[in-house]
Amino acid sequence: MKKIILIGRSECGKTSLTQALKGEKLTYHKTQYMNHYDVIIDTPGEYAENKILGRALALYAYEADVVGLLVSATESYTLYPPCITCTVNREVIGIVTQIDQPNANPKLAESWLREAGCEIIFHISSVTGEGVWQILDYLKEEGEVMPWE
Repeated sequence: MKKIILIGRSECGKTSLTQALKGEKLTYHKTQYMNHYDVIIDTPGEYAENKILGRALALYAYEADVVGLLVSATESYTLYPPCITCTVNREVIGIVTQIDQPNANPKLAESWLREAGCEIIFHISSVTGEGVWQILDYLKEEGEVMPWE
């Protein structure tokens, strides 16, 4: 399976998505440092929100095959400037999270990710599981058999 690094602002759902991708029960805890799992790197939101800490994201991205830029469907702004994906020498996908929330606007979040340069975008809810399997299928490498197949 391809290794993915999850990048986004605080509380956009990176850790919840990590738990959902791993098939774990969702429990909230604040990510304080880079968490490495078999095929997932979960990053603190502060790294994306702070210019100096953001440099660490660039270094950790080298350990991944895919960069996942997350935007919550409940956000009123985006951290990502236009065409930011061209600065990365890895596959970059967009992930719209928290689509199950009553005030969610997934179309707006998707437009921000497209403007950032993401061509492949997933809409997910870690709570309901919607869209999680599609990300796992995307990360699956040729010839790999997933447990649900």
